[in-house]
Amino acid sequence: MLKGFKDFLMRGNVVDLAVAVVIGAAFTSIVTAFTTGLIKPLINAVGGTQAAQGLGFKIFGSNPSTFMDVGGVINAAINFVLVAAVVYFVIVLPVKKLQERRKRGQEPGPSEPTDVELLIEIRDLLRAQTQRDNGRD
Repeated sequence: MLKGFKDFLMRGNVVDLAVAVVIGAAFTSIVTAFTTGLIKPLINAVGGTQAAQGLGFKIFGSNPSTFMDVGGVINAAINFVLVAAVVYFVIVLPVKKLQERRKRGQEPGPSEPTDVELLIEIRDLLRAQTQRDNGRD
């Protein structure tokens, strides 16, 4: 059972999907910071709620809700770069090296079922189908 799980994880598609999910989540934080830190204050310039203070500036000094939160965007960008670096160096590079070793034949790839295993599976399916058909009569 564990060998099958290892084979499943070592397929390129699973690792690529995991990387895409992590990078997508990190990118979402950049987009969120951009909209809440830069777009929201522009909307607040017309009138709206009070924005959080931090690294940035006010569009209108008399209206604190027009604060452009540049620090939040910089923070999200740094977070994205750090998450992407960790994913690349901890997940992507080791998996690529493992796949290269498999191509060179240094490590066995995912195992495929043997002929006997396939025949046993076919036999069991036919047996189950026959029992199901006999039960209907």
